[in-house]
Amino acid sequence: MSEAEGLMWRLDKDPYLSSTFANISVLDRAPDFDRLRRRMERASIAIPRLRQRVQSSPANLTPPLWVDDPDFDIDYHVRRVSLPAPGSMRQMLDMATLITNDPFDRTRPLWQFVVIEGLDGDRAVLVEKLHHSIADGEGSVQLSLQFFDFERDAPEPTPLDWHPSSDSSSMLNVDLWREMLSGPLKLPMAMVKQIREMIADPSQIPANGSATIESLRSALGQMTDVEPARSPLWNVRSLRRRAEVLSAPFADCRDAARALGGTLNTVLLCAAADAAGRYHRALGSPVDHLRASMAISTRKQSGDGEATNAFSLVRMLVPTAEMDVRERFAAVNAATTEAANGSATSLVDTAAGIAATLPTALITRVARLQSQTVDFATSNVKGTPIPVFVAGSEIVNNFPLGPIGGVAFNLTLLSHVGSLDMGLNMDAGAITHPEVLRDCLNDAFGDLVNSGRAKKRPKGSSRSKK
Repeated sequence: MSEAEGLMWRLDKDPYLSSTFANISVLDRAPDFDRLRRRMERASIAIPRLRQRVQSSPANLTPPLWVDDPDFDIDYHVRRVSLPAPGSMRQMLDMATLITNDPFDRTRPLWQFVVIEGLDGDRAVLVEKLHHSIADGEGSVQLSLQFFDFERDAPEPTPLDWHPSSDSSSMLNVDLWREMLSGPLKLPMAMVKQIREMIADPSQIPANGSATIESLRSALGQMTDVEPARSPLWNVRSLRRRAEVLSAPFADCRDAARALGGTLNTVLLCAAADAAGRYHRALGSPVDHLRASMAISTRKQSGDGEATNAFSLVRMLVPTAEMDVRERFAAVNAATTEAANGSATSLVDTAAGIAATLPTALITRVARLQSQTVDFATSNVKGTPIPVFVAGSEIVNNFPLGPIGGVAFNLTLLSHVGSLDMGLNMDAGAITHPEVLRDCLNDAFGDLVNSGRAKKRPKGSSRSKK
């Protein structure tokens, strides 16, 4: 594993910090299950990580290792269930949420595909559940090419033969132990001790002005941020989850972004900020600003086409008071640009490099503290612009469910055939009125699209002018 993947694996010891995510693919009909099983068996051979489990290193001297699972069983990972027909979208989302939040068996490969049949209209759903250490959002889209088809009755690809890896991954391997024990530590032991003492009470970092602490603050970067989240309503965290889904027209949102001088990332974050403000006002607790995080892909910058995880996290204050859409968009765009430019290194990579030297109990404490500085999270994933099929069924909508990681909600967007499909994954302990937040999001996207159209309209023109 990379250090970042190892960090996500270790943080799973705290269920509040689980990095499991899923995609809910709504299909126009039930897929051919045997065909899907064969395709995923083949995919597990083409992508060795799908047949590998995680093996931790003693005392966390190195990141965990991916090792072949000698007991790999495709029937554990590809399953089929059914709703009492005709099942509603609400019933489907509740079942998909339970599937997604059921913890992985840490002795097996970290993925599951579950077909949910019985959805009304003779439809079905494929829940694709992965641990973040296998891939990020864009990495999972790349993995999907192993089981996507571009026509309904596409011929099946040639089967592959499984060839187990060598035993070089074994923790009993002498060369590996020699490398672990003789290689230089990533940080001097004196600094490690100081970091441990400092992180034991991170809230004291800003008050300590010594040169040593200042140098450590520089090394820790955003990990030293202890400013609390801003919401007066979302101050409870639980393990109860609620999912909602929504869609917005891709072309209209793209045109609005261009007209207002930003990107789809700005549209997503602006709509989330607007909706969060509307939600607070609807419940009688208006708030002027909230703290948001956004995942930004670094795949192009890294130049590593094989990377399964390549992203950075940025945090920023976003305006949530009642204001003109264009004013909010400009403020969010400026905040996003500043946060992205000010993050010289990924928060994930920074945290991972330091966490490699620290006990798991300590890093989960720090990560929980960091999650308490953020109100909500957003992420934008590029999908496919053309129709795709899975085992003879067309994907009608693709709704991603991003990990909550200790915040009130995660809004993740996936573009799919002219639509921006969004999954709203909520902590039900924080978001007590989930339908209100969903409706606020729909209204916020509608206002953004209308504002973009108004911005494009030439001066002196009107909608009624012929």
